[in-house]
Amino acid sequence: MTKIDNYFFPYGLHLLQRWQAGDTKAKVEMTEFFDAAIAGEFDDNFKQLAPANKVHSTASVHMLGLAVLHDLYGIQGHEYYHDDPYRYVRANLAVSRLLGISKFYTTWALYAWTCEPLGQTMMYPDKFPPGADPDAILITKDNWQDLGTPDFSTGVPAAVDGILRVAQELTGVAPLLQISAPYSLAADIYGQEPLLADVVNNPDRVNALLNHLGDVVLAPWMDHFFTQFPDGWVELSDASGSPFFIGPENCQTMSIRSIRHMLQGKAYADRVFDNNYRGDFVAEVKKKARASRRRGTASEGNDAQSGAKLLDLTDAKVSVNPVFIMRLESDKVDISFYEEQAIQRNMPLTVGVGSPEIDRNSIEDLNAKKLEITDQARAHVAAIKRVCESVDLPKDNHVGQSWPSHIYFEDINGESQFELVEIVLNEVHNCASIERLG
Repeated sequence: MTKIDNYFFPYGLHLLQRWQAGDTKAKVEMTEFFDAAIAGEFDDNFKQLAPANKVHSTASVHMLGLAVLHDLYGIQGHEYYHDDPYRYVRANLAVSRLLGISKFYTTWALYAWTCEPLGQTMMYPDKFPPGADPDAILITKDNWQDLGTPDFSTGVPAAVDGILRVAQELTGVAPLLQISAPYSLAADIYGQEPLLADVVNNPDRVNALLNHLGDVVLAPWMDHFFTQFPDGWVELSDASGSPFFIGPENCQTMSIRSIRHMLQGKAYADRVFDNNYRGDFVAEVKKKARASRRRGTASEGNDAQSGAKLLDLTDAKVSVNPVFIMRLESDKVDISFYEEQAIQRNMPLTVGVGSPEIDRNSIEDLNAKKLEITDQARAHVAAIKRVCESVDLPKDNHVGQSWPSHIYFEDINGESQFELVEIVLNEVHNCASIERLG
């Protein structure tokens, strides 16, 4: 009988490394492990939560789960996400245990799964997550007003409900619905380029479209969710509406504004958050004075102006995520800013590890990358620990909540460099206990 205790960190991670390298014995061992997991032999273990007095880790692992099940059993994308919620959840929880991730976080291909129920044409590769077909956009500037409320009792919404029920059954953690925020949903069904053109040339149309999506699609979906799971949470995702893509001002006046609009009057508004606005650094970009361009010097007052813009952007982000302060890899702003903001605002801190940072196909010098990520992980873990010891936290340190916290791997997949994952998790596991809680 396979015992999950034999695969605690770092032994499970080493098995994943050998499997990724094509080791035939590792594939046999992986098959035995996942046979046991899918059969429910590890279910008691999945109820064990992360220790509350330690810095912990979270990760989105659904892409790695698909890569594993496709390799071991030939399971393809559509059946992986749609057919069997027990297999899906158990595979994701088991992958998390193999990695050494201490706090479970159940995720799926949320952008694709938000637009699919609306009738958007989808692409389902065999071993990769689904996506919207960019050549078959659902709505245009002439017909978007006709888009109505989908049926939440079938298709993707039903599959999501099934996954959430099973995840709650197996872990005891309140369900977390993950769906697109209005801007990102618009980008998927209206088209990125037409939407960006309207951001510049017709912002009123953009805001009307975002309001419509919030009113007739997303708010009704959240109503449906909270009717079934009153103790649940909703995580909105809005990468396309980020400062990096549309600028900090448009992010605030379009993306974030549309979230606030659709949550007006909702009793569950304080259980909804958006945590993935990317590219905070653009708020700090300095504009050169025309007379100074040749000399390459910034115009006077830009430091104060850029600092104020970053704070304005942070205020706006907190207005749609009052749950925790998030620093993503693509923000590129020093961790000290987020540590300071978390302490000043009396909020927990979550720090993302971006998928490009651990993508084995993007690393030119692995040894140099190891040194870089060691220093970075050490600084991030230390900042999280200081925040935990400085702000008001519940005694469980939110380990019983379903949203991502502390060190958060934004995406671990079959092409991740597991040696780098191990370096980060070593810092998490070796960090001293938190001295102040409750």
